[in-house]
Amino acid sequence: MNWNWQHPDWPRFRWSKDRLKKAEEQFLVGGGVILGAVSHLDAESQERLTVEAMTAEAVTSSEIEGEVLDRDSVQSSIRRQLGLQTDARKASPAEQGIAEMMVAFYRSFGEPLNEEMLCTWHTLLMQGRRDLRQVGSYRTHEEPMQVVSGKVYDPTVHFEAPPSSQVPEEMAAFLDWFDRTGSSGSEPLPALTRAGTAHLYFESIHPFEDGNGRIGRALSEKALAQGIGGPTLTALAATILVRRRSYYDQLEASNKGNNIDEWLAWFAGIALEAQERTQAQVEFLIEKSKLLDRLRDELNLRQEKVLLRVLAEGIEGFKGGLSAGNYMSIAKTSPATVRRDLADLVDKGALARTGERRHARYHLTIPLRPVSAVTIDKAGNIVVAKKQC
Repeated sequence: MNWNWQHPDWPRFRWSKDRLKKAEEQFLVGGGVILGAVSHLDAESQERLTVEAMTAEAVTSSEIEGEVLDRDSVQSSIRRQLGLQTDARKASPAEQGIAEMMVAFYRSFGEPLNEEMLCTWHTLLMQGRRDLRQVGSYRTHEEPMQVVSGKVYDPTVHFEAPPSSQVPEEMAAFLDWFDRTGSSGSEPLPALTRAGTAHLYFESIHPFEDGNGRIGRALSEKALAQGIGGPTLTALAATILVRRRSYYDQLEASNKGNNIDEWLAWFAGIALEAQERTQAQVEFLIEKSKLLDRLRDELNLRQEKVLLRVLAEGIEGFKGGLSAGNYMSIAKTSPATVRRDLADLVDKGALARTGERRHARYHLTIPLRPVSAVTIDKAGNIVVAKKQC
């Protein structure tokens, strides 16, 4: 027996509750802090936070799978789905699809999970895909569903999911488990435990031909949101993207048996780190709103375009700092105009300059709060790395 679902104890997962106790408590406290901070934002800022959070999760969840989407197109699609003012930017089927899925997820975070909801998400996510036999339904192909890497003639099999014939039964059991372990269910689980177990459980079944990773991460978000009691998105996919290699290593190490203690400890650390990233994003958005309000009607169109581009990088900041060459490329203008515009942005307090001449770089005056890696040790202590990322 090679895989977790082939063991006689499947899917009776085991873990140490004591190891996750401190992490569960901190997550609930942190969730309350974020919901409180968001509640103090004005309606426009709450709208902006919602859109940017959904955009970030959509783009980063796709990037984990190696699919690079245009952030502006995804954001435009999300705004359109929410009935908000947007531009006429065209989006690819993949960008439109994940935007629609994120909005559907956000609106239904508190609703019970069922097969129809999952299949709707899959239909939205797979828009434009002509290479799949099943879209919006569980897989039915007879060949093994394997996660592989390496050369075609000599692949490495990292995991093999249950045969397609078992998927309906496995998914019925999964949906029943998700319902029972919710806060109003008969066997409620703490937020981190439920979200982490849901992700591993779903990925082990791998019910769809494609898109399982993105849907699995959305399920974790759903469980976390239900645990907090609010639809505020935790920056889970963005954090997993930073830890992508570790993510895949942990999934592979956890699909051999049903003791998932190490997986849940890893996931809990990621979720706490994601929560810190979310808090940093909320603080950044508050300062961003203040900056834009202060500069309203004071910038020319070139300056506004460049400043918005720099702000779009969020808490990580513009990589390497904004140079005159970057400004020229974004604004499509002359060197002389670039110098005047940048000097004016510095005078207005929008940007701060470091270096001289061709080494000059410009950075936001908004304080950026780097986020550190979080792990849970064997004793259940929350360990925050000294090195920030």
